[in-house]
Amino acid sequence: MSIGRIVRHLVQHHWRARQVFPQGVLDRIEQAIKRSEATHSGQVRFVVEGALDGRPLFRNQHARERALDVFSHLRIWDTAHNNGVLIYLLLADRDVEIIADRGIDAKVGSEGWETICRAMEAEFGAGQFERGVIDGIAAVSKELAKYYPPGGPHPNELPDKPVVM
Repeated sequence: MSIGRIVRHLVQHHWRARQVFPQGVLDRIEQAIKRSEATHSGQVRFVVEGALDGRPLFRNQHARERALDVFSHLRIWDTAHNNGVLIYLLLADRDVEIIADRGIDAKVGSEGWETICRAMEAEFGAGQFERGVIDGIAAVSKELAKYYPPGGPHPNELPDKPVVM
């Protein structure tokens, strides 16, 4: 575990997520999720966590492991067609992870998700957080539409509202 990572997480903490993602940006992200879900029968969630603290930080938990915890905690795996997708951003590390339920994950695969994550991280590196998230939602939705088209009415199984942790 690096001292630099600990300091970065302790200094940036949770206020940074609210600074980068104020309510107006969160509202636009929610609308992007709503629009995207009209193009497929999958479910998309976006979670941003400003920084880790306590046990996750001192256990040196990395973004992927944390995203798996969040995926489980928010029950994103609990969709009728196994096509829920979490886009998780650990802001202090500027690390994006996509965790997908087994139905869609088997079709897109880790390489496909990784391509989307790296494109989002490039936008974040340029300070374009809102655009990076909305472009990421669009890319995830393109994959969902390819394999899970909107075959008639489908319930919204998961909330569209972004989560700030």
